[in-house]
Amino acid sequence: MGYLRWKFLHRLFSSSLQVLATQAMFRAIGIGSSQALSSAAALNWLLKDGLGRLSRCIYTASLGSTFDTNLKMVRFSTSILFSLSIGIELLTPLFPQKFLLLATLANVAKSISLAAYIATGSAIHRSFAIADNLGEVSAKAQLQTVCFDNLGLVLAGLLNVLGRNNRRFQTGVTFVIYPIFAAIELFSIYQALKHVHLQTLTKNRLEIIIDAWVRSGYVPSPAEVSHEEGVDFLNLKGNKAWPIRIGCVDPGFQTSAFSLPILQCLSDKDPYFICVETAHSNWTRKPKQRILLSLQEGAGTSEIIMGLLQAGGVIPAEWLRAVDDCRRRAAEDLPALSEDIRRRGWATKNVLLSSPEQARYTLVDDG
Repeated sequence: MGYLRWKFLHRLFSSSLQVLATQAMFRAIGIGSSQALSSAAALNWLLKDGLGRLSRCIYTASLGSTFDTNLKMVRFSTSILFSLSIGIELLTPLFPQKFLLLATLANVAKSISLAAYIATGSAIHRSFAIADNLGEVSAKAQLQTVCFDNLGLVLAGLLNVLGRNNRRFQTGVTFVIYPIFAAIELFSIYQALKHVHLQTLTKNRLEIIIDAWVRSGYVPSPAEVSHEEGVDFLNLKGNKAWPIRIGCVDPGFQTSAFSLPILQCLSDKDPYFICVETAHSNWTRKPKQRILLSLQEGAGTSEIIMGLLQAGGVIPAEWLRAVDDCRRRAAEDLPALSEDIRRRGWATKNVLLSSPEQARYTLVDDG
């Protein structure tokens, strides 16, 4: 119900803004005016729709697994993009000669937002389908959306009635209410996402779970991890002194000399290895050390959990001794930790990783 309350506000003001924006675009191309050139308007509309669909294909193809591993951030960031597209559409009556450019930019942003909305919607509905009734939850979500959107249409209609006899007043009111409606809409989306408790495991959620386990021997529930995880739109969380990266060794990063003995002793029996690497910040270009967890081909959920459990306890200053000690403790704690994770309602069949995190290494016998 918490999610539904905020969803109501989001859809109400979003639907109203879409009606007002469409009305503004009709005025920009001269619909209702004797000077309107219907063929030119139709051509412009086809061009903007075609580019919008192309951008949607490119966006969905390039983003890939981010829809699963960082769902809330994707949903919120594309909602901001959608609100900006509404603002661009509202500008078209002021710049009718730039209609095609503005309409195309707006439609590209809308297409990307729609792609993210559809891709993330099923995961959000699944988080509420606690009785495996995903079809019922999805059907009711569509019904709720239609009802809320219709109320938004009514609100937009009332605003049009107020300015029906004064075109200038109508345009002015639109630009006054746009930032207010957009702010309420985005705030509602942000709050609604806080009520979405995803049960799937990702690297970030596993780190939160493991940190709680190491500190207190307690596995937090999906709701507790959701509160800790948040939306993290600006990527302000998770800035540890020694962050953990999952992936393969990058030749562009410097590998610590302490890690060389581990790399030299790898065997087929090792599902992963841990080493220290030095990377450069994208903003400050300052070198920053972090821990690399590299998984061997075939490593599964248990190996990923054990690797993160071991990496989280390693103290780089005591690297050689810490790696072996943490591996032994991780192997001892893994059965109890895995059982508690399952008992708390987490989906443990797979760990969802981003495309770079899915990279695996294989050992080659060079003879």
